[in-house]
Amino acid sequence: MPTLTGLTKDGSAWEPKFITAIDKDTCLGCGRCHKVCGQNVLGMQAMNEFGELIEDEDDDDDIERYVMTIINAAKCIGCEACARICPKKCHTNEALAV
Repeated sequence: MPTLTGLTKDGSAWEPKFITAIDKDTCLGCGRCHKVCGQNVLGMQAMNEFGELIEDEDDDDDIERYVMTIINAAKCIGCEACARICPKKCHTNEALAV
């Protein structure tokens, strides 16, 4: 299956891999991927003790921890900076079929 391929400045082929998932069970919620992404693709979200994503409200009793989620997948440019900086390697990035 052919995939989207671009060119680097020197003319070398480059295959961007776009974010498709973040393993919420592995994610530490450290925010490194969010900080390195210049496209506003990722955002932090609260999770309860059952592993369910919940709204971050004033009632902190329901919040067990925070994890990173994909909030704007369409803005991903496929650079994989998020995956490279993640200490737990919880990002899944895939090439785009054309």
